[in-house]
Amino acid sequence: MKKLLPMFRPSITALLLLVTHLPSCSCDTNEQCSGGAPMPSVSTFLNATLDYFIADRICCHNHIYAESRGYFASDGVDLFSRLDPNATEPTTFYDSVCGIPLFVAPRGRTFDEFRTATEYYGWPSFTSEEIVSENVVVDDSEGGRMESACGTHLGHKLPEDNEDGFYYCVDLVCVAGTPLDDSVVTESDDGTVGTDLWNSEATNTPRDTSSGEQFRSKLFRNRGYTINLILLCFTSWLLLLY
Repeated sequence: MKKLLPMFRPSITALLLLVTHLPSCSCDTNEQCSGGAPMPSVSTFLNATLDYFIADRICCHNHIYAESRGYFASDGVDLFSRLDPNATEPTTFYDSVCGIPLFVAPRGRTFDEFRTATEYYGWPSFTSEEIVSENVVVDDSEGGRMESACGTHLGHKLPEDNEDGFYYCVDLVCVAGTPLDDSVVTESDDGTVGTDLWNSEATNTPRDTSSGEQFRSKLFRNRGYTINLILLCFTSWLLLLY
C-alpha cells in the first residue's frame, strides 16, 4: 500500500486543503442571523477597515470559530485608538446584522481596564455589567457560546478570576453594527443595561432570549461539521502513512 500512496499524494493533499477550508458549519441561513447578512457599514466601523468577508463568515455561517486573535488591534482596525478614553458616556456596541445593542463598555471599570482585558484575551472582552442581557443569549451547553437575539454568533464566555467570574470575549466584526433608529440603551435602578424599544421588523422573528434551550446541541446536530471533521481525520491519517 505504501508503494501506491505516492501516486495519490497530490489528491490526498488537495482533499486535506479542501476540508480545512470548508465552512465551519452547514448552518441553516434562515436560522442564523435570521437569514440576513452583516450590514455594509461594518466595513467602515468607527472609520476603521474591517473585512466584510470575515464578518459574514464568522457572524452568520459559524458556531465555533472566531476572527484572528488580536484582530481588534490589527492594521486598519486599531479599535482603542478610535475610542475616546475620556468620554463621559461608554461606547455601545451593536449587532452587525440587525443593529440591536449588545454591549456597553466600559461600565463598572475604567477604560484602561477594558483595554487591558481585551489585550490580554485578544478579543473585545466584556463583563456581565456591560451586557444588554435581553439581546444576548449565553449557552453553557455549547461551551459558553454567545448568540444575539437575531441569531448572530458573537463569541464565547470564558471563566476568569475577576469580579463577576467571567469575561465575555466577542468578535469585533460581529458587534460593529449601526444602531436602530428606535433602539435606546437605558440603565435601570439596579445598574443593569437594557433597551427601551425593540424593533421586531429588523429581526423578522424575535427570539425568546430568556433561555438558551433553542440553541443547545447545534454543534452536534450539525452533520456538515461532523462530516468535515471525519474527512480531516481520515486524510491526515493517510498522509501519516508515508
